Amino acid sequence: MSLDFVFMKQHVPEFFDALILTLNIGLIGIMISVFIGVFNNFIYLMNNKLLSRIIRAYTEVSRNTPFLIQLFFLYFALPSIGIKLSGFATAVIGLSFLGGGYMTETFRSGIEAVSKNQVEAGLSIGLSKMEVLRYIVLPQAVNITIPALITNFIFLLKETSVVSAIAVKELIFTTTSLIAIYYKTYEMLLLLTIFYIILFLPISLLFTFVERRMKYGQYGS
Repeated sequence: MSLDFVFMKQHVPEFFDALILTLNIGLIGIMISVFIGVFNNFIYLMNNKLLSRIIRAYTEVSRNTPFLIQLFFLYFALPSIGIKLSGFATAVIGLSFLGGGYMTETFRSGIEAVSKNQVEAGLSIGLSKMEVLRYIVLPQAVNITIPALITNFIFLLKETSVVSAIAVKELIFTTTSLIAIYYKTYEMLLLLTIFYIILFLPISLLFTFVERRMKYGQYGS
């Protein structure tokens, strides 16, 4: 078997465009997911039973339904009630919905790991609940949840591969489209592998560095 490297070189720009789109979807979805996770935990700390039940229902739905089904609902079902989303918007909203559930549970576990004595001490010196959350609970919770957050970030980036099902021109969609047109299966799969390595390897190394800095920073360096 011989690979057509000239053909592969011709289509590298298309893969770069797909890589940028994949990264944009992933990063925007992750940022919104983190916001959702933090916001939901603010609601939890308010001890409002109704809102807490709604958030629990949301986390169960988001984490226990396939991402593909969520995308199909947004892309194909919503237009029937007059809401039509572009493929990019659908991908971002879907990824945010999925990630928000995971981030909510990740932050919740981190917050619950903070000693209640510290919370009570903060309240006893006159801090409001919001100030206790901001200055005492969240800094420690973030440090505790760094490994889980990194796992979630990588998981959500990998889930961007699913959005090819709604014709978003990310890496998987680009690969399958070119295979369907030119029948250069091995060349396209090799390019796909290379570009996923380009995407994930630097991010993985960066997250590992950040995790180590956060881990040892609390003890001094």
